[in-house]
Order: sequence, then structure tokens, then C-alpha cells
Amino acid sequence: MTTSLSAGGVPRLASVDRIGRGLDALSLTHARAAAALLALCLLLFLPGQISLQPMDRDEPRFAQASKQMLESGDLVDIRFQGEARHKKPVGIYWAQAAAVAAGEALGVPDARRQIALYRIPSLIGATASVLLAYWAALAFLPRRLALLAAALYAAGLMLSAEAHLAKTDALLAACATASLGALARVWLASRAGGTVSRAVFPAFWLGMALGILIKGPMVPLFVVLPALILSVVARSGRWLLALRPGAGLALTLLLVAPWFAAIAWKSGGAFYAEAVGHDMLAKVGGAAERHWAPPGAYALSFFATFWPGAAFAAMSLPLTWRARREPAFAFLIASVLPAWLIFEAVPTKLPHYVLPLMPWLAILTALALARGALDPRLRGARATALLVPAIPIGLTLGLCLAGWRLDSHTLPWAALPLLAAACAVAVLAWMAFAGGRPERALILGILASCLLGPAVLGVAQRSLPALKVSPRLAALRDRMTCPNPQVASLGYREPSLVFLTGTDLALPPDGAAARQFLEAGGCRLLFVEARDRDDFNAAWPVARGAPAPLAEVEGFNLNTGRRVFVTAYAVAP
Repeated sequence: MTTSLSAGGVPRLASVDRIGRGLDALSLTHARAAAALLALCLLLFLPGQISLQPMDRDEPRFAQASKQMLESGDLVDIRFQGEARHKKPVGIYWAQAAAVAAGEALGVPDARRQIALYRIPSLIGATASVLLAYWAALAFLPRRLALLAAALYAAGLMLSAEAHLAKTDALLAACATASLGALARVWLASRAGGTVSRAVFPAFWLGMALGILIKGPMVPLFVVLPALILSVVARSGRWLLALRPGAGLALTLLLVAPWFAAIAWKSGGAFYAEAVGHDMLAKVGGAAERHWAPPGAYALSFFATFWPGAAFAAMSLPLTWRARREPAFAFLIASVLPAWLIFEAVPTKLPHYVLPLMPWLAILTALALARGALDPRLRGARATALLVPAIPIGLTLGLCLAGWRLDSHTLPWAALPLLAAACAVAVLAWMAFAGGRPERALILGILASCLLGPAVLGVAQRSLPALKVSPRLAALRDRMTCPNPQVASLGYREPSLVFLTGTDLALPPDGAAARQFLEAGGCRLLFVEARDRDDFNAAWPVARGAPAPLAEVEGFNLNTGRRVFVTAYAVAP
């Protein structure tokens, strides 16, 4: 809300539009702000949780390993079918297994094959990270702008995507935000000569401990880098004593040491050899799993992954550099820049790696708004803001093109009204910015995200059956007339098929082994991908060829970037 002078020279409040008044009303109390953020998260994160298929390859690997914990009762070792999965610590598997066990206790049918149950920890983690971002922002901003910063972070496309995936990253973001939020409060209090609240100690150390159990050294990395840099800036590390490092380290060891000791004993040290030697160092030294990208890739992809806030965050950078000596800006630079540069230097690049840095960029954007740095009169500002409508328009066209090319010239008709509305609101956001109303532009961008995310993840994906190859194959198993069929797949080996059909899914190496599987007796179902069909047919005698196909499934594999054609063969006793 701005001020002006009355005719007599007395200051008065200028009128604000309904959007501004709504933000005022929602930020009257912390309870209102938290409730508004919770409602926003549910609107953004809930659509598509049930209908979105297991997204290969990481998500079903995590979910299947959690399912096998429940099947085996072994809460220490982590396995995918018969293979040890020594890549990440146990925290995410415990959380997913607990969610599925709760679903079973509540009577959810076939709970262990319901991917939505495995996504509950990610949904909780994403929501918690938004509420924690609000708590962290309050150290930098008044309540109104802290609410806006947390909402801008919640609206980011990357956070919404991770809230829909049964992986580590949403929970990791919550842990990192808790620890860094506590660190921020200690730093700013030390610069202002104030005191820190009691919440700082549990937030910092529980975020650290849970983060280690979820993704090993990542939360310590996000925390240690700014702590070291700020200590150099302050020429002392005494400000960190407010975190009570002795008691905090003891608490952390108490929480994390039992499982790390247990897995070391059970695996004979193999977990550390795989997690550190093959997983982490492989990503640092080379492009693990073909995810290579040049330096600068995160900076480019950021304009999509942090939409709609990315364009405004970019406009905030000149102010950040000018104000770098101020404690608030010094902390934001130290919390983002070193980690970002490390990720850019590492050959392996995945967009979600920088997700824990996004709350701080949202806070930076709100600070820039408060300082008047989001000014359309600045050179290139209006052009940069065109990214706000460009992303939803491009995504809408891309979805239409995908439906037209992949699914026999069909369009996602059910999603088009929401997609069009998202594009329209995004255009209004640009117009608001171009007209000198940056706060209104930010709020309209958040509203556009509230339309775009549910449109894509809740509605449009249902109209693209070509992307749902594994669910369509698993449905054939469920339609078998004989009970409990044994299932095998030749060629098509996506982890989602293992998760949906069962841990005992056989993966024969060639056509001869696939034929032996079908002839082994009992109720059996075999999937054969087109590239292996000749080998499979050649394995049968000339006088007695392969059985007649039960069904054929055609689709598109997002991981390989090519079409797949799978034939199903069934044998019933």
C-alpha cells in the first residue's frame, strides 16, 4: 500500500485494488497467513496425486524399494527386486513405508500398489517447506511480504512437480529450509545485537538430522557453505555459538548414527562404497545416468522451473549486488551463490538439484519489491517479464502438440479451458508489471500457477494415454481370468512396471528364456517389446509358433524418447 498527500499536505493511504486488499486481509495474523499458504499448497499439489502414473525412472524405484521393506519387514536394508539399492539413506523409504502402512490400516484397497500413498511424504514435505519459507522470510520481511515470498515459492513449477513424485527432493527442501531459516535468524540477530527464539535450535538441528537421513550430505552442504562465508565476512564464527553446536551435534548423532551403523554392519560397508564411490562421486566426476549438461544449464532452466517468480528474481540481482554488504542481502548471496556455482560446475545436472535454493530467491524477490527494484522502466525489464506469459503459452502449445502426435491426433480438450485461463492471467500479470504495479504482477503470476499446475498435472495428463504404457500393461494383468498370474517382460524394463505388477516380475534376457517362462505352467503373462519380438518368435519350433497375442499396447517412453510397441501373451491352466 502506497502513500500520497491530501490537498492540505497531510499524508494519507492511497487506495489499493482488491488483490492488494486480499493480501492485507490474509496477512493480518500469522494464523491467517499459514492457513492461506496451506490452502494454496493443497490447490497446487493435490490435483493429479492419484491419477498421475508412476513416473519413470526414479519415482517407482523409490516406491518399489519402500514396498519391499513392507513385504520383507527389513527396515534397514534397501532393495529393488533382488538388487541392493545403496544410493540414498533410509529416511525417504521409512516415510513412504509408514504412509502405505497407514493406508493399509485405513482399508485402502491394494494399498501397496497405490502410488499416491507413496507420494504423501513428498506432499507433506513440499507443504512444510512452504510454511518454513514463510517462517524464514519473517526474519527479513514484514508479515505481508513474507506471505507473498512464501506464496511465490509455492507457485514454482519445480516444487509442484516434486510434490507429485515419491522421491527425496520435496522432503529435502523442507529440511534445508528449516536449517537455513534458523541460520538466517541467528545471523541477522548477531548483526542487529538481538536474541534468537527457542525455535531456532530444533529447527536447525532437526532439519540437519532428518536431511542427512533423507539425502546424506546435502543439507550440511547447503548450511556449511553460507556459515563459512558469513564467518569470513564477520571475521568471526562466534555468532554460530547461538546454535549450541555441542548439544546439536550430539542430537544429530543420536538420530542418524543407529541406522548408519546398522547398514554398515548389514552390508559389510557396501552401502558406503556404492553411495559415496559410485553415486555421489560419479555425479561429481562425470555425467551419471546420461544427465550431462554444460555450465549455465541451471541458470537457463531456472526461468521455467521457478516460474512465475524467475523473471522477477532475475530483476532483483542488480539490487542484490549493490546491497551486498547489508546483512540480509549478504545472507541471501551466501545461501544461494556458492551452492549454485557448485551445481553448475558438476557435470551431472538435474533441475531439482537447486530446489532448496528457491525459497531464498523468493525472499530476495520480495525484498527487491519492497525496495522498488522491480521497476518496468529499467532496461530490459518488460522484455524479461514476458517470460511470465511465455511459459504457460509454450506449455499449452506443447501439450496440444504432444496429444496430436502421440495419441492419434487428439487434444487435451478437458484441460484447455484451464490452460487458456492460465495463459490469460499470465498475460494480465505482464500487463500489470508493464503498468508499474509489480506486486499485482506477482500475485497474478501466483494465480496463473494455481490454474496451470492443476491443468497439467490434474487434467491434461489424463488425456495422454500414450505416456501411460506401464499402467496399461498392468491393467492386462488385472484382467486375467486366472488368479495371481506370474508376469515377465522381455525388452520393456521400466521400474514402473515392476512397481505395478509385483516384485516378482521376471525379466528374461532373451527370447528363449521368455519362451521357457511361458511354458513353465500355471497362469502366466508375458510382455514382449517390438525390438525383441523376432528373437522371441525365433525361439519357438517351426511347427508350433508362439501363442496368439492377448493384446498390444503402443505408447511413448519419456525416458528413451522413442515410441514403444509391446505385445502381451497369456497362458492359462
